[in-house]
Amino acid sequence: MTDSLPHKLPGSGLTISNEYPSSTKSGYGMLLLLLLFLAIGVLGAAFIGQNTILAMTILIMAMIGVVFVSSGFYLLNPNQGAAIQLFGSYKGTDRNTGLRWRWPWLTRHKISVRVHNVTSQKVKVNDLRGNPIEIATNVVWRVTDTAKALFDVEDYQEFVDIQIESAVRVIGARYPYDDFEHAEVTLRGDAEEVSEQLEIQLQERVEAAGVAIDECRLTHLAYAPEIAQAMLRRQQAQAVVAARQTLVEGAVGMVETALDMLSAKQVVELDDERKAAMVSNLMVVLCGERDSQPVVNAGSLY
Repeated sequence: MTDSLPHKLPGSGLTISNEYPSSTKSGYGMLLLLLLFLAIGVLGAAFIGQNTILAMTILIMAMIGVVFVSSGFYLLNPNQGAAIQLFGSYKGTDRNTGLRWRWPWLTRHKISVRVHNVTSQKVKVNDLRGNPIEIATNVVWRVTDTAKALFDVEDYQEFVDIQIESAVRVIGARYPYDDFEHAEVTLRGDAEEVSEQLEIQLQERVEAAGVAIDECRLTHLAYAPEIAQAMLRRQQAQAVVAARQTLVEGAVGMVETALDMLSAKQVVELDDERKAAMVSNLMVVLCGERDSQPVVNAGSLY
């Protein structure tokens, strides 16, 4: 728990709340006291015929005790808290489960501290290169400071939903969608790093609401429909160029190796013109998209 006293946010005039334990009690001991008052009331009712004044006094006192004790009971389920207030002033949070009791003049506000799972809507945003994309995320979060969640923001659940959308827009505009040269961090190729940065960005935004982000993962990533076909053709063209570049680099290495082996083993002596012709033929064979048709030379070497 943090400092129990609220403090002002500099320059804003807003009070920052901090959760601390309340001074509420277990309800089971007070339940025994309630039964005792009920027994006294029954005893007073039994003496009405013998001493009316004494019996009525006992009965009234017992009824007051029953009303006083019974009005302080409340229940807390697991992973649930109750913020206690006295005429609007925060008096701590009770996180003890089961039957609880507080003074009747204290009010309580229950709040769930269970894990929440939210999948955001698809958000359209321009990536680093200005291409419109659609992006969505799944966020797992929970309330860690009930005082901040209840008193520092108007509606903490709505606040978290809005901050999720805002953080997704920021992260979506920070990286390019794709990069075939693998020189940059991209949304499509580096999902783990992008999700980590999104989690950091979102945690900074929801800190004011006393919320902790447990996990954040992208669930949808695609080009916007209006450019999807054009970007698909661009991706295909870039993939073809990259594949051709790799194929040519491999073919050049194979031709170089073949010429070196022919020269080293003295299989055949080739002048520069014949080497150029051989290189041309090998490059056609290795880089061609269709199978080559061999031509058998049954005459001279040249």
